Amino acid sequence: MNEYINLTADNINEEHICCAIGDPKHQDGVDRKKEWIKEKLKDGHVFRKLNARGKIFIEYEPLETSWVPISGKNYEYIYCLWVAGSFKDKGIGKELLEYSINDSKEKGKSGICTLVSKKKKPFLGEKKFFEHFGFKVVDNIGDYELLALQFDDTDTPKFNETARNMKIDNKDFTIYYSNECPYVEYEVKELTDFAQEKHIKLNFVKIDSLEKAKKAPCIFNNWANFYKGEFISNTILNANALEKLLK
Repeated sequence: MNEYINLTADNINEEHICCAIGDPKHQDGVDRKKEWIKEKLKDGHVFRKLNARGKIFIEYEPLETSWVPISGKNYEYIYCLWVAGSFKDKGIGKELLEYSINDSKEKGKSGICTLVSKKKKPFLGEKKFFEHFGFKVVDNIGDYELLALQFDDTDTPKFNETARNMKIDNKDFTIYYSNECPYVEYEVKELTDFAQEKHIKLNFVKIDSLEKAKKAPCIFNNWANFYKGEFISNTILNANALEKLLK
């Protein structure tokens, strides 16, 4: 029987958060992610992981306080469900998702939702996996889709109007990011150094509040790239990837 752990204010300093395990260059990002979780625990944030050394976890919280440009009443929002490596195909993803569904029902929620895409994109869940549990598309922006599993007849969630723009006024390469993901802090530093070395104009917009997250001008989960005012991807970039994009 699989053993799971939910992060709490009492155990978060001792427990790993699955991503970037044992990689010193990402330690600052891990520390910032933990601080982010500590604050979000007050909102009912749940980070549940397999008691093992690996990337096996689900992370969700009430939609009203989730850092995404999505609105709805009495829903939970799944930020991430990740089962990697040798832990795949063992029913762990099913157990994690079922836990979140049952937990949401016990809390009297009207449903639970998450962000996916028609075509596989990084840091987003598998659409078919969620559909197997009854999730259905309730809104979309291009290839990005909002899936929801309804428990009652309450109105389903939807993307905020600001997110539908998928455009910004700044024409320089611009990246929106937050400390939801432990990988971003290192990449922000790497890209900043690269841009200075190559004399490239590069802008960063840090999402560091609920208000900023809800008003994001695009689909946003933890990272968004814009170039010439247009949204181009949600891929977390390193220096090599940015150089290729600019070429």
